[in-house]
Amino acid sequence: MACFDIEIDKRFENISNRHPCFSGGANMTSGRVHLPVSPVCNIQCKFCKRSFNKFEQRPGVTRELLSPEKAIGIVDKSLKLCPEITVAGIAGPGDTLATPHAIKTFNLIHERHPELINCLSTNGLLLERYAEDIWNAGVKTVTVTVNAVDPYVLEKICSYVLIDGKVYEGIEAMNMLINAQKAGIRKMAELGAMIKINIVLIPGINHFHIKEIAKTVQGLGASIVNIIPLIPQYEMDCVSSPDCGELNKARIDAEEYLPVFRHCQHCRADACGIPGKGDLSGLLYEYGGLEQTFSHG
Repeated sequence: MACFDIEIDKRFENISNRHPCFSGGANMTSGRVHLPVSPVCNIQCKFCKRSFNKFEQRPGVTRELLSPEKAIGIVDKSLKLCPEITVAGIAGPGDTLATPHAIKTFNLIHERHPELINCLSTNGLLLERYAEDIWNAGVKTVTVTVNAVDPYVLEKICSYVLIDGKVYEGIEAMNMLINAQKAGIRKMAELGAMIKINIVLIPGINHFHIKEIAKTVQGLGASIVNIIPLIPQYEMDCVSSPDCGELNKARIDAEEYLPVFRHCQHCRADACGIPGKGDLSGLLYEYGGLEQTFSHG
């Protein structure tokens, strides 16, 4: 299928036109505020390192953790700073579904600011379990990070999963994660959510697998895909980031099945403002922090 034949599902045009992380056009006109309320993660990816600071520009980094109640104050302040904000998102610094904080925050936002698009990012491990709660909290857009749909590929990327207090490793764990992601994506799509899939492109590990991921998630109801170049760190600090040719090839592969978002800013977990015009998060927070590990959820 040629890439120019692929369009965003018309059911979601109103959302995608106002969501800077789902639309290249909105990336320059609409803003978002990310609320760092999720403190822990339930999987360990080998490229993930969570940090608390004010200078790194990448996922999983924030100045501080917020309580759901404090997050509402941040939303209020961000709307005064940037009236163009249309999206309230939660993307860490841990996984949004590993603790109740994100869903509680979305419930508060939905009650106070029903005009905002609530957007949740997750690794998908618990997405099916909490799908109804997510939908009832006013979340209409969901991003799921899916780095492989083959357990033997995923085992090179993910060290373990944690479910209900028990750690699982090896191929068993990878199958659990993949099956959970599939079920969660399908469930959220059935409820009516617009689903974006993030894929971290890792040369030598999953670069050949992008087309299969896109084909799989398209069949589950996903609407758009975003290819994220690996940031070499943690256990993958010696793996090279993909070059422009490798990134373009991956996007072309994915585009056989889904539209590809090409304006990703590698946003922090506390990002604020219009992505294409700069970040305002420094005006919202006071710095303080401690370094930990995290997941791209």
